[in-house]
Amino acid sequence: MSAVLTEPARAAGRVVWFTGLSGAGKSTLASALHAELLARGAAVELLDGDAVRENLSKGLGFSREDRDTNVRRIAFVAGLLARHGVTVLVSAISPYADTRRAVLRDLPGALEVFVDAPLDVVAGRDVKGLYARALAGEIPHFTGVSDPYEAPGQPGLHLRTDRISVQEGVRQLLTALGEG
Repeated sequence: MSAVLTEPARAAGRVVWFTGLSGAGKSTLASALHAELLARGAAVELLDGDAVRENLSKGLGFSREDRDTNVRRIAFVAGLLARHGVTVLVSAISPYADTRRAVLRDLPGALEVFVDAPLDVVAGRDVKGLYARALAGEIPHFTGVSDPYEAPGQPGLHLRTDRISVQEGVRQLLTALGEG
């Protein structure tokens, strides 16, 4: 008698893609949602843009080609995890709309979340002084200052972090995910 190997049934995974300017609150919201979903017993992973750039995309610069490569690498990992039943929270600037659309189209259960705050607000939140340096011309290719950020036209969820608390953002995220 031969054994038939079958894959165990898995819950459907999904990808929540947080996009927005540096300092808009992507990592803050993703981390808070991560903690909430973990507390509920969910299989969840957080892919933060800074950590991914350091560990998966080290050596890439900030040209459009390199930024797009970084986004595609993040999407590849997110897709692998989601296909195994994990809710994946991606927090990455991902500045180009066409690249985001392309990767989101292929990700299971993808939800694009536009984390939005005006430039003066995100610059005011910047403890490293990067916006001040970019506005002074000291940092070339800085997204939102000397490089473009293309906001999503129709995101699955639009969170104005200059108008809502982190707790309200998490509440809206949970509702959008059917977990509210």
